[in-house]
Amino acid sequence: MPVPGPTDLRLALAADCPARLVLTHVTGKWGVPTLLALAGGTRRWNELRDSIDGVSEKMLAQTLRALVDDGFVVRDQKPTLPPHVEYSLTDVGREIAELLLPLVERVARHVGDEVPWTRC
Repeated sequence: MPVPGPTDLRLALAADCPARLVLTHVTGKWGVPTLLALAGGTRRWNELRDSIDGVSEKMLAQTLRALVDDGFVVRDQKPTLPPHVEYSLTDVGREIAELLLPLVERVARHVGDEVPWTRC
Protein backbone atom coordinates (compact mmCIF):
# COMPACT_ATOMS: atom_id res chain seq x y z
CA MET A 1 0.00 0.00 0.00
CA PRO A 2 1.53 3.33 -1.02
CA VAL A 3 2.23 5.93 1.64
CA PRO A 4 0.06 9.02 1.13
CA GLY A 5 1.90 12.10 0.00
CA PRO A 6 1.52 15.56 1.56
CA THR A 7 -1.32 16.48 -0.82
CA ASP A 8 -3.30 13.36 0.09
CA LEU A 9 -2.90 14.05 3.81
CA ARG A 10 -3.95 17.69 3.43
CA LEU A 11 -7.12 16.54 1.69
CA ALA A 12 -7.86 13.92 4.36
CA LEU A 13 -7.34 16.47 7.13
CA ALA A 14 -9.46 19.19 5.52
CA ALA A 15 -12.46 20.18 7.63
CA ASP A 16 -14.92 19.19 4.90
CA CYS A 17 -13.33 15.81 4.11
CA PRO A 18 -15.60 12.84 4.95
CA ALA A 19 -12.54 10.78 5.96
CA ARG A 20 -11.90 13.21 8.80
CA LEU A 21 -15.34 12.52 10.29
CA VAL A 22 -14.83 8.77 9.95
CA LEU A 23 -11.44 9.09 11.66
CA THR A 24 -13.13 10.78 14.62
CA HIS A 25 -15.52 7.82 14.90
CA VAL A 26 -12.65 5.32 14.86
CA THR A 27 -10.25 7.23 17.11
CA GLY A 28 -12.80 8.74 19.47
CA LYS A 29 -12.90 7.78 23.13
CA TRP A 30 -15.00 4.65 22.54
CA GLY A 31 -14.20 3.82 18.90
CA VAL A 32 -10.91 2.02 19.52
CA PRO A 33 -12.15 -0.04 22.50
CA THR A 34 -15.30 -1.00 20.58
CA LEU A 35 -13.41 -2.09 17.48
CA LEU A 36 -10.89 -4.05 19.54
CA ALA A 37 -13.65 -5.73 21.58
CA LEU A 38 -15.30 -6.85 18.35
CA ALA A 39 -11.97 -8.09 16.96
CA GLY A 40 -12.45 -11.07 19.27
CA GLY A 41 -15.58 -12.08 17.36
CA THR A 42 -19.31 -11.48 17.24
CA ARG A 43 -20.84 -10.11 20.44
CA ARG A 44 -24.29 -9.34 21.75
CA TRP A 45 -25.04 -5.93 23.27
CA ASN A 46 -24.53 -6.94 26.91
CA GLU A 47 -21.33 -8.84 26.14
CA LEU A 48 -19.96 -5.84 24.32
CA ARG A 49 -20.97 -3.36 27.02
CA ASP A 50 -19.47 -5.57 29.74
CA SER A 51 -16.18 -5.94 27.86
CA ILE A 52 -15.61 -2.16 27.56
CA ASP A 53 -14.99 -0.84 31.04
CA GLY A 54 -16.60 2.52 31.74
CA VAL A 55 -18.73 2.91 28.60
CA SER A 56 -22.31 4.04 29.16
CA GLU A 57 -25.18 2.52 27.22
CA LYS A 58 -25.75 5.86 25.49
CA MET A 59 -22.13 6.19 24.34
CA LEU A 60 -21.95 2.55 23.23
CA ALA A 61 -25.14 3.01 21.20
CA GLN A 62 -23.79 6.19 19.57
CA THR A 63 -20.43 4.58 18.84
CA LEU A 64 -21.95 1.46 17.36
CA ARG A 65 -24.37 3.49 15.23
CA ALA A 66 -21.49 5.54 13.81
CA LEU A 67 -19.31 2.47 13.17
CA VAL A 68 -22.23 0.71 11.45
CA ASP A 69 -22.91 3.79 9.31
CA ASP A 70 -19.19 3.98 8.42
CA GLY A 71 -19.18 0.34 7.30
CA PHE A 72 -16.89 -1.05 10.01
CA VAL A 73 -19.50 -2.95 12.03
CA VAL A 74 -22.48 -5.11 11.07
CA ARG A 75 -25.61 -5.02 13.24
CA ASP A 76 -27.55 -8.27 12.86
CA GLN A 77 -31.01 -8.25 14.46
CA LYS A 78 -32.74 -11.62 14.65
CA PRO A 79 -36.56 -11.64 14.40
CA THR A 80 -37.16 -12.91 17.93
CA LEU A 81 -38.81 -11.73 21.11
CA PRO A 82 -37.00 -10.42 23.02
CA PRO A 83 -34.82 -8.93 20.28
CA HIS A 84 -31.52 -10.71 19.67
CA VAL A 85 -28.94 -8.33 18.22
CA GLU A 86 -25.37 -9.24 17.39
CA TYR A 87 -22.49 -7.01 16.34
CA SER A 88 -19.46 -8.05 14.32
CA LEU A 89 -16.74 -6.43 12.25
CA THR A 90 -16.91 -6.14 8.49
CA ASP A 91 -13.81 -6.97 6.46
CA VAL A 92 -12.83 -3.30 6.55
CA GLY A 93 -13.54 -3.19 10.30
CA ARG A 94 -11.23 -6.19 10.83
CA GLU A 95 -8.53 -4.47 8.81
CA ILE A 96 -8.85 -1.31 10.92
CA ALA A 97 -8.78 -3.34 14.17
CA GLU A 98 -5.66 -5.15 12.98
CA LEU A 99 -4.00 -1.80 12.32
CA LEU A 100 -5.08 -0.39 15.71
CA LEU A 101 -3.90 -3.33 17.81
CA PRO A 102 -0.15 -2.74 17.34
CA LEU A 103 -0.64 0.96 18.10
CA VAL A 104 -2.51 0.21 21.33
CA GLU A 105 0.08 -2.42 22.33
CA ARG A 106 2.95 -0.02 21.60
CA VAL A 107 1.39 2.79 23.62
CA ALA A 108 0.78 0.46 26.57
CA ARG A 109 4.33 -0.93 26.34
CA HIS A 110 6.15 2.37 26.02
CA VAL A 111 4.35 4.66 28.43
CA GLY A 112 6.20 5.08 31.72
CA ASP A 113 5.20 3.11 34.80
CA GLU A 114 4.09 6.30 36.55
CA VAL A 115 1.01 6.45 34.29
CA PRO A 116 -1.74 4.44 36.07
CA TRP A 117 -3.55 3.15 32.98
CA THR A 118 -0.50 1.14 31.88
CA ARG A 119 -1.12 -1.23 34.79
CA CYS A 120 -4.49 -2.49 33.51
